[in-house]
Amino acid sequence: MKLNVLRLTHAIPSQGCDRYAVASLGDKVFVAGQGRLEVYNATTFDLQHNLTLHRLGEYCYGLAACSSSNCLYASDWLNSRIHRVDLSDSSAVKQRSVARNPAGLSVNTEHNVVVACVGAHKLQEYTTDGTLVREISLQQVGLSSPWHAVQLSTGDYVVSHYTLPDAVSVVGVDGNVVCRYHPTQTSNVGQMQGPGSLAVTKNGDVLVADDDNERIVSMDSSLRYAQVLALPVDVGIAYPCSLCLDESRGRLYVSEHGNGRVLLFECTTA
Repeated sequence: MKLNVLRLTHAIPSQGCDRYAVASLGDKVFVAGQGRLEVYNATTFDLQHNLTLHRLGEYCYGLAACSSSNCLYASDWLNSRIHRVDLSDSSAVKQRSVARNPAGLSVNTEHNVVVACVGAHKLQEYTTDGTLVREISLQQVGLSSPWHAVQLSTGDYVVSHYTLPDAVSVVGVDGNVVCRYHPTQTSNVGQMQGPGSLAVTKNGDVLVADDDNERIVSMDSSLRYAQVLALPVDVGIAYPCSLCLDESRGRLYVSEHGNGRVLLFECTTA
């Protein structure tokens, strides 16, 4: 699916706090606010309940759901931990320590969770039982502050960096840079300002939440060609901080920390 236009179909209103991350699995949508996790029905968007995660810090910048193990992962920025929730028994929560300041999370095709550790300038990959599979240090290649990482079908990782100058890059499993986004070599998209959450379509296109520019950017996996996804003229995004792409439903969820909403867009193909 190659995305071209986003059409707003629903907005989960603010619950009086910032929304930092969103994920979906089956008929549920999970939203991380300040120190809490909300569960919504994916059809009616009614709030079903809150997930209680003891010792979850105030800032949860990453959520990722795994259909294989039927679990939800939540990052804990302040405590440098990942919480794993068994969705068949939400009281079954496991915690694991990770490198400093984990932010974005993703699940790869091997059902491992990929953690972007901002403070440690590293990517870490764990199995669902908590075994460390891989650690990639980015400072050795001049990169820092990875906010989110998603593994591509090639095995490489597309990574957003919440640094100046803000950047998106693709790195190999050895940590070497495969390619970087260069605003002067693409279209008129220009410099990103605080790129955060990523989503990757089945055909390899990369969606980027360009936070401070208040837009969603789509680019190819080589990061050479980029465009801003079109929105209806009466719809604006206030500081998008998290993306969740559900291609089976043709949906893109976007959480905002600007006003605390979670926006649901239907994706129109080119």
